[in-house]
Amino acid sequence: MFQDEARFGRINDVRRCWAPRPVRPLCRAMMTHEYTYAYGAVDVLNGELDSLILPHVNTDCMQIFLDEVGARHPMHRIILVLDGAGWHSSTQLKPPGNMKLLTLPPYAPELNPVEHLWDELREKHFHNKAFDSMDALEDQLQAGLLALENDMPQVKSIVAWDWIVNALLQ
Repeated sequence: MFQDEARFGRINDVRRCWAPRPVRPLCRAMMTHEYTYAYGAVDVLNGELDSLILPHVNTDCMQIFLDEVGARHPMHRIILVLDGAGWHSSTQLKPPGNMKLLTLPPYAPELNPVEHLWDELREKHFHNKAFDSMDALEDQLQAGLLALENDMPQVKSIVAWDWIVNALLQ
């Protein structure tokens, strides 16, 4: 499984959109400093996604996520590939008994297919939207994550990169 976190906040992403002539679409812009974080781990062979929404990126929240992923897959041995964020390498972090952590090389986010899931989530569920509250943003984030979790073929099409699949199946 590959793992990553992404920050979602009440700063919207204004993009081009279609409207019939002569209508000029209006998109609200918002700049606040409130954030929440999505944690995700994906099995690249079948597209199964496990996700949680947590308030911070730190060792405590990472531990909660690791424990949840380990509990969701009690009969599997999991090698969780993650980046080199400080909270991933903390000595206080204790992976569950069925999980081993494997760190990607430094400064190589392009090696982590979960980054593309965040792009998909932002594109399909967040562009041209402004949220009146953090609850509204988290509701939208939850809906987007559930849509991805329930669409394993879509997730697999995004994360099943040839070099990863070939390495796993050899």
